[in-house]
Amino acid sequence: MNGPHEDALRTLEEWPGTGDDPGQEALRHAFLTLLRARADSCLRECEPGHVTASVLVLDHTGSHALLTLHPRVGRWLQLGGHCEPSDESLAGAALREAGEESGVEGLSIDPEPVHLDVHPVTCSLGRPTRHFDVRFLVRAPDGAVPRRSAESKDLRWWPLAELPEEGDLGPLVAAAAERFTPGRSQFCL
Repeated sequence: MNGPHEDALRTLEEWPGTGDDPGQEALRHAFLTLLRARADSCLRECEPGHVTASVLVLDHTGSHALLTLHPRVGRWLQLGGHCEPSDESLAGAALREAGEESGVEGLSIDPEPVHLDVHPVTCSLGRPTRHFDVRFLVRAPDGAVPRRSAESKDLRWWPLAELPEEGDLGPLVAAAAERFTPGRSQFCL
């Protein structure tokens, strides 16, 4: 691979999307426009906006999601963050972030995105920008116990039916739940 930028282009050009959701298809085209226009679009320094990679971590049964209480945002969110120049792929960046933020070993990622989202944010640049967030599904091994990192105020397994209402996790959870296959121990990369 040639890094997250080239992989993001390939991944989103080939992504079949989420079925008949015109909003997701419109976002896919917006992501591709950014990626084609800016070679630095996967780096946090890309001020107009940059591609990020996040994950919804489900337990081995698919009935609970691991969420982080984000220290800056003050809300329960999925795990994930910025791509690094050393990341070989977008899914690799998402899996790295999930491992760093959760402390869980043996996570397994589905390399095909489940959802896209664009949201305004003031991140490490200190100025308003946008995150073009490519979201993946990750499965935790049986008995996974998360360990809070400095990037989180708290980590908690939430039953899917009782997720906090403060965030906008509904579309991501619905897309991930549709993709999850009970009894499947891991994804292929």
